[in-house]
Amino acid sequence: MKIEVDEEKCCGAGQCALIAPEVFAQRDDRTVLLLVPVPDETLHATVREAATACPMSAITLMEDAPVSG
Repeated sequence: MKIEVDEEKCCGAGQCALIAPEVFAQRDDRTVLLLVPVPDETLHATVREAATACPMSAITLMEDAPVSG
């Protein structure tokens, strides 16, 4: 899984940071800050929940994105 965020769409609701603080945070202006663009598989369910909770659909998940190591 790879995550992309559209900071222009972000309204600062902060649901992503509340649900998945290991992956998302908020800047001082409350916009999303992506901490981990390629999360560990153990976080995938939580990241999906955070993306679904985003009221502006600012989080895009690429489920089948290749993970380079």
